[in-house]
Amino acid sequence: MPEVFVNYRTGDEESAATMIARELARRFEDRRIFFASSSIEPGRRFPAELIRAVEECQVLLAVIGPRWAEVRGSDGRPALEAEQDWTRREIRTVLDRGDLVMPVLVGKATRIDRAVLPEDLRELADCQYRRFDHRNAESDLTTLGDDLARLLPDLGAVDRDARTARERAEAKPREKRARDADRARMRTRDIEQRVRGGIGNLNGDLGTFVNEPQGPVNTGRGHQYNAPHFEGDNTGVQFTAGDNSGTVHQRFERERRRSDDGR
Repeated sequence: MPEVFVNYRTGDEESAATMIARELARRFEDRRIFFASSSIEPGRRFPAELIRAVEECQVLLAVIGPRWAEVRGSDGRPALEAEQDWTRREIRTVLDRGDLVMPVLVGKATRIDRAVLPEDLRELADCQYRRFDHRNAESDLTTLGDDLARLLPDLGAVDRDARTARERAEAKPREKRARDADRARMRTRDIEQRVRGGIGNLNGDLGTFVNEPQGPVNTGRGHQYNAPHFEGDNTGVQFTAGDNSGTVHQRFERERRRSDDGR
C-alpha cells in the first residue's frame, strides 16, 4: 500500500514531480510512493489503479508549478474547471477523507489563490505548503523527506537516510577507539625502541636505565670506582660505592714484571 501519492498536472512541472517521486522512492522504498507514470504496471487499468492508490494513501503531495491553474484541456478551457479532471479528482478525494494534502510549490509558483480554485478545492489554499526549487533540489528534497518521515511513522521506520545517519554516528566512537588504539601502539613501539637503543628515565620504581654501556657510567649520587683488570689498558670493572652519588674514582693495577735477576 503506498503511503504517499504524488499528484501533478501534465504540462506543469512534470520534471519536478518525477524528481520528487524518485527521491522519495529511493529513501522510503518504491512500493510506498505512488507516481502514476512509474507505479502502474503495463496492462493494468489506469483509472482503477489511480483510484485505488489515492484511496489508500495517507498523504497526497500536490506538485504545483506556475502554470498549474492555466493548463487547458482539449476543449480549450482550464483543465482545473473540468469535474473529471484527474488532478482535481485526486486532490478532492483526499481532502474529503480528511487526510493530509501537502502542496509543493515549484519554482516561481506563489501561494495558491482561492479565487482560481473550484469550490470543492478551496480548502487546498489553506494547506501548509513546502517549496521545491531546482537550484536547491537536494536541500528541498531532504526537507520534504524529513517532513514525511516525521508525519508518517511507517515511513520513518524504513528511512534509509536516517539509518545511514545512525550508522555514521555509531561508527564515530568505533573509529575514535581505533585511532586511540593505534596511537597507543605507536607510543609503545617508541618506548620499546628507546629502551633497546639508549639511556633514559623510566617512571616508577625502576629509575634510570642504561643499555649496553661502552664505558664508565654513573647514574646515581655516589662515588664510582673503575677497576681495570687487564694489563696494558684502562678497561675493567666499574662499580659504585656508597649511596651511588659523588665523584668517579679509577684504579689501574698492572702485574709486576719479573726481572731476570729476581729482584
